[in-house]
Amino acid sequence: MSPLVETILFVFGLVAAGYLCGLTGYLRPEIGDSVAEFAISVALPLLLFRTMYGADFAGAAPWALWAAYFSAVIVTWTAGHLLVTRGMGRDARAGVVGGVTAAFSNLVLLGTPFMLGVYGQRGFDILSVLVAVHLPLMMAASILLFEWVGRGDGPARSMSELLATFARRLARNPLIIGIAAGLAFRAIGAPLPGLAARLIDALANVAGPIALFAMGLGLRKYGVGGNIKGGVMLAVLKLMLMPAIALGAAWLYGLPPMTAKVAVAAAAMPAGVNSYLIAVQFGVGQALASNAQTIGTAAAVVTTSFWLTVAHLVFG
Repeated sequence: MSPLVETILFVFGLVAAGYLCGLTGYLRPEIGDSVAEFAISVALPLLLFRTMYGADFAGAAPWALWAAYFSAVIVTWTAGHLLVTRGMGRDARAGVVGGVTAAFSNLVLLGTPFMLGVYGQRGFDILSVLVAVHLPLMMAASILLFEWVGRGDGPARSMSELLATFARRLARNPLIIGIAAGLAFRAIGAPLPGLAARLIDALANVAGPIALFAMGLGLRKYGVGGNIKGGVMLAVLKLMLMPAIALGAAWLYGLPPMTAKVAVAAAAMPAGVNSYLIAVQFGVGQALASNAQTIGTAAAVVTTSFWLTVAHLVFG
């Protein structure tokens, strides 16, 4: 078995272990919520803090990386929206959920440990450049589009109200806090005391396995039901169309080999829980988002291996 395949199976094996613990009742659902909360609120923010504080981003080509990745986001989001509105006859609000589900990669709970396992710290450093803008941009696009398509359903909110709501959500997001704090410490050049560094390392080092296990428990909670066909089609867009566009864009923009492979791998990640949470928040498309997340995560064991192999053939 090649090291690449073994790493992919190891990563998804941790997800499967969490899912089986929930499926068999070995761990209660509320424990899964607590594990996920620890990963998102403590371990992953500290991992991002440490990366932003000490990483070498030279050669990460942030503008070209962002352009390549978000070109794939725009194309896939549009395809997901059209699939739900034109293909399935749903309204525009459900179309927004279809778009965000097709284009919102799970870059934190799955992408972070995946990049660390496959490409090591260098790959994760490059991913962090993407993570730093991914969540704010995707959340902002979702909020603004929901406001736009729903402007006739009730009193419209002003742009200042939308921006204030968005800013408050970002300010309370632990991942954004970890990124901002790491960049701030990096900018002022403040050294970390030895004890603080050890504490951060101890918690940051468990972020990957904990995040993967928590994700598996979460899949059992959200499950599959309702419009399964729609979820399958959105998962196909996420797992096949988006990485294909990212690969073409990475080649077109001339990304360095490692940066290009990270961009393709990030685009090949299945949809994360954020798309489902957005659907719940706006009260539409919950089954679509949940089905696409669960089905996509299971299928990603095969599709991610495929796209990583293709990326290695193209970029070396």
